[in-house]
Amino acid sequence: MSDPGPPRLADFPTEAAQSALRRVEWRIDRTLRLRNDNQPGVLGEVAGAIGTVGGNIGDIRTVQRGSAHVVRDLDVSCADLTMLDRVLESVRRLAHTRLLDVRDEVLRVHVGGKLKVVPRYPVGSPADLRRVYTPGVAEVCRLIAREPAAADRYTMIANTVAVVTDGSAVLGLGDIGPVAGMPVMEGKCALLAQLVQVDAIPILLQPGPPEALVDAVARIAPTFGAIQLEDIAAPACFTIAPRLQERVSIPVVHDDQHGTATVVLAAVTRAAQLVGRPLGSLRAGVVGLGAAGTAIAELLIQVLDQPVLGAGRTADSIERLTAAGGTPVTLEELLSRSDIVIATTAQPHLIAAEQVRPGQLIFALSNPVPEILPERALAAGAAIAVDGSVVNNLLGFPGLFRGALDTRARRFTPGMFLAAAAAIAAEARGEELVPDALDPGVHRAVARAVARAAVAGEVARVVPPADYFE
Repeated sequence: MSDPGPPRLADFPTEAAQSALRRVEWRIDRTLRLRNDNQPGVLGEVAGAIGTVGGNIGDIRTVQRGSAHVVRDLDVSCADLTMLDRVLESVRRLAHTRLLDVRDEVLRVHVGGKLKVVPRYPVGSPADLRRVYTPGVAEVCRLIAREPAAADRYTMIANTVAVVTDGSAVLGLGDIGPVAGMPVMEGKCALLAQLVQVDAIPILLQPGPPEALVDAVARIAPTFGAIQLEDIAAPACFTIAPRLQERVSIPVVHDDQHGTATVVLAAVTRAAQLVGRPLGSLRAGVVGLGAAGTAIAELLIQVLDQPVLGAGRTADSIERLTAAGGTPVTLEELLSRSDIVIATTAQPHLIAAEQVRPGQLIFALSNPVPEILPERALAAGAAIAVDGSVVNNLLGFPGLFRGALDTRARRFTPGMFLAAAAAIAAEARGEELVPDALDPGVHRAVARAVARAAVAGEVARVVPPADYFE
């Protein structure tokens, strides 16, 4: 497959998509396969050649080692294709190194998609066929017709989540449509399967009015034990999630709102612990009151002893903040008054280093480029500064769904989100702001906390056995 390079404006037909694309600063990630002379200092020469022209080295893997040569794969990140060309030329000039190949590993792992369906019980004989399909399956169908709750035991429904998008607000890309958003949905499903053994199915919907999306998802809801809405733009997302929850008796969450807010609350809680200050004593400000920012502000208002400051661009966003108990302010006022600054604007470099106050906790969460680079915020005096690569929704949604499914919860409650945030923060160790998002133990701890909260909030249909919580 040829390397298409970064997306072009012509690839996206809508003005919204093109506008989003203009705002994004793309990074190019490639894997260089190099044959180095096997002598001291050669790898250092390679690192110097790449760093001198602005490339950033990631993982280094030894592929083959001989007496004369060492073959290595180096992951290299560049700001754009021009920088990549400079990196390659700089490497080619090295006397003791030969560039063997340049690979796009991101495209490689997406070939054919990232998901497949496999049978739990393979059919290898006529006897298997009779049990798995006809005629044996009729007995199970009659059982479920008599006792609908039996579907939880004898079908995949109770362990299956729909991951649904209309592609109107995908990552930092904006409105690129549902098909272009499919790789993100596949990724979410793959992570749910790997980390908490949930069967997740990506569902792509053609964009339309909120009521049409609600109706479409409600009609397919009997297939699933829970619904995860993903990458649906504001303001439609503010009505779709609650209206859908009214139509179905299974949990519904919009991950860009509730998942993000849960993980941010966990990180803020942990940050306050690391700097030795009570969370309730800190003034929080949220810059950008879209889907994520509004949900973050609403959740923080529930746990802080004072209103959350908010800076938004639209009258509707300000109205939502005010209705939730927040205080609208200008960006400049928010930065000057807030101890905790949380930015979700999708505007790279919005915050200048001069606006950072000593001791502030800065969460610049927009991807792929934050409102201020963490290193710049730290250099300006911030006590803690992180971007969206650290505060990642992956810490939240697997455990949220595992706990909800294990209790057959009817819906998510604020208490379940608060419990998940507390569990995430409690799993961090030492100087960690957040725990390892790929640690299955973290997600088990979140699931247990969510399950307890579901039972306490009286939305659980099933109470797990005592050993579940051990």
